[in-house]
Amino acid sequence: MKKWGLVIRAATDAFNKIPLEKIFVRRDPAKDMEELRHILLETPAQAAVHPPENPHPSKKDDYEEAAREPEGTSRQEDVATACVPCALGHFSTSTGLLNEAVRFKKEGLASNEIVDRIGKVLEEQNTLERVDLTPERIQSSPPWERGLAEEALQQSRSLRHRLEGLNNMEELQKAAADTAGYYRRLNREWYRRLFSNLGADKAEAIASRVGTLSPEDRERVMERAEALIEEA
Repeated sequence: MKKWGLVIRAATDAFNKIPLEKIFVRRDPAKDMEELRHILLETPAQAAVHPPENPHPSKKDDYEEAAREPEGTSRQEDVATACVPCALGHFSTSTGLLNEAVRFKKEGLASNEIVDRIGKVLEEQNTLERVDLTPERIQSSPPWERGLAEEALQQSRSLRHRLEGLNNMEELQKAAADTAGYYRRLNREWYRRLFSNLGADKAEAIASRVGTLSPEDRERVMERAEALIEEA
């Protein structure tokens, strides 16, 4: 018994030395949205060409993969999967930051808490406009998604200009409320259009891909799909 007590104590000490950030990994909303979009849009043919990745690739695997991939393929795929899902991620982050900023209204518009958060929102929207919603990427997006991407670009510019010209706390509160409302509307409309453009083959591909997800991710995807069906 004494021996087992020493073993348990040693294991506990080792566990306590592990940093919390290694155990509880913070999720990235933009990355989650992009992964879900990839699952929804991938066809059976693509799934056959791109089977699940090796979780522990070797240097040889990396070299062979690079040799098989034609030059420019990565860039083309990057362009094809840009736009609205990334916009959702940026607007989601900006909504949270603006709501946090409003909480510090008693400290004044020029307080560090508010100014720092406004700066982060401007950074988010600048990245969206200069990287994710470039003319090339908008043009490369599916026709049903293009209008939403162009609208998101205009909304992002409008939000930036509002924040750059703030005069009082009421204007900040209005900007926060409008941003939250637009994010909610964009999110719902993008999913509605996405699901309405799915054919039988893609629906089958989604079912097969969902089956390969972890229990946590599978539950998250299915809950979101059920909620959208009820809203439609």
